[in-house]
Amino acid sequence: MAQEKASASVKNTSLAHGVGRRKKSVARVWCRSGKGDVRVNNLDISQYFDTKIDVENAATPLRLLPMSEKFDMKVTVTGGGKAAQADAVKLAIARCFVQLDEATKSELRGKGLLTVDARKKERKKPGQKAARRKFQFTKR
Repeated sequence: MAQEKASASVKNTSLAHGVGRRKKSVARVWCRSGKGDVRVNNLDISQYFDTKIDVENAATPLRLLPMSEKFDMKVTVTGGGKAAQADAVKLAIARCFVQLDEATKSELRGKGLLTVDARKKERKKPGQKAARRKFQFTKR
């Protein structure tokens, strides 16, 4: 009985883990051996993301690497909007593949999938209406 439990827990363990961030979004990916399913917050990737562009953007590393069909991806993503979440998922999946196979790093790096987009929302400054927008100026 103990051996059955051990084999079941080994079967469900993740092979690799990746974290991706974009703006306020954080995506965490766990990779297990399987048949190529990608579940984002317990929904299929095409159901979770509204637009086709976001689905394609998030699945870019999966299309690039043929070995992706051997793995199931479980993704949890929080914060931000859908476009930022798609970018965070893309980075997390790419990092997960690098953890699985170091040889994929050069291919993913060449396509720009391991580069972090560090742009964030600029803060509002005091004495201004917004981050860069000033209050209307009246001369007289």
